[in-house]
Amino acid sequence: MSILVSGETRVIVQGITGRDGSFHARTMLKDGTAVVGGVTPGKGGQNVDSMPVFDAVAEAVDRTAANCSAIFVPARFASAAIREAADAGIPLIVCITEGLPVLEMLENEAYVRQKGARLIGPNCPGLITPGACKVGIMPARIHRPGGIGVISRSGTLTYEVVQALSSEGMGQSTCIGIGGDPIVGTSFVELLEMFQADPGTEGVALIGEIGGEAEEAAAEFIRTSMNKPVAVFISGRTAPPGKRMGHAGAIISGGKGTPEAKIRAFGEAGVPVADRPDQIPQLLKEQLASGRAT
Repeated sequence: MSILVSGETRVIVQGITGRDGSFHARTMLKDGTAVVGGVTPGKGGQNVDSMPVFDAVAEAVDRTAANCSAIFVPARFASAAIREAADAGIPLIVCITEGLPVLEMLENEAYVRQKGARLIGPNCPGLITPGACKVGIMPARIHRPGGIGVISRSGTLTYEVVQALSSEGMGQSTCIGIGGDPIVGTSFVELLEMFQADPGTEGVALIGEIGGEAEEAAAEFIRTSMNKPVAVFISGRTAPPGKRMGHAGAIISGGKGTPEAKIRAFGEAGVPVADRPDQIPQLLKEQLASGRAT
C-alpha cells in the first residue's frame, strides 16, 4: 500500500518545455510514472518526446484525465501555477520550485485547501511510491517497495536515509519531502495521520531540522494518536548560533525551534532519535522486532 500516489496517478508537468521541467518529466516517465502531458502557455500543440504540451492546465486535465501536477516553473510564476492547478480540479499539486515569498505561500496554502486539493511543497524534492509512481526529483534507483514511510524537510537527507533503509532490506511505502520553507502545503502531522491509517505502512522514518515547531507538533501527534514505530533524525545540531542556514524554514526564534527542544519533544513521546541518518534502520528494526509501538 501507499499514500498520495500510486500506479493510478496520472501526472502533468507545469513548465514541461523548460530545462528542468523537460529533464525531470523524461526522468519521471523513465522511472515508471504515468506522465500524460505538460503545460506551457503559448506552446500548446508541441510535444516533449511522447508527452503532449497544452496551453492550460484545464485543457490538459480535460484531454488526459490528469490527477496530479508537478510544478517546475520559475518562482515568479509558481503561485499562479499552483492556483491554476487547483482551479482545474487537480487533487494533488507538487511544487518543486523554491524561492516563493512567505506571504504568497500563506495565501496559496489557504487557496488550495479551499479548493479541496492538497499541496506538497514548495521547495521540495516531491514524493515517490517505489515501483509505482514518482513525482519530482527523487532518485528512484535507491528506493525499494516496502513498509516504511519516510517524511522529510530535507531533500538530500531523505536520499541518505532511503539509501540506508534499502541497504538494510527495508523498502518504503511512500517517501515525501514536505519542503524546507516556513509555510508548506502539507505538514508532518497530516502525513503521519495518513501513514497511521495505511495498512501497508509498518513504521515511519521522520527527518526534521532546526527551525519552526513542526517537529514538536509531530511528536505530540505520535504521543497521542500513533501506534506504529517511528524513528527520527534532526539535522542542524551543530549549526553555529546566529548563523543563517540553507533552508528558509531553519529559523530559531525566541528559544523555539532548537534541536534540543525537538529532541526533547520526541524523547517525551517515546520516539528514538538517531545521532546519524544511517542509524534510522536499526532503530526501526528494534521496535518492529519487539512489537513495541511508540
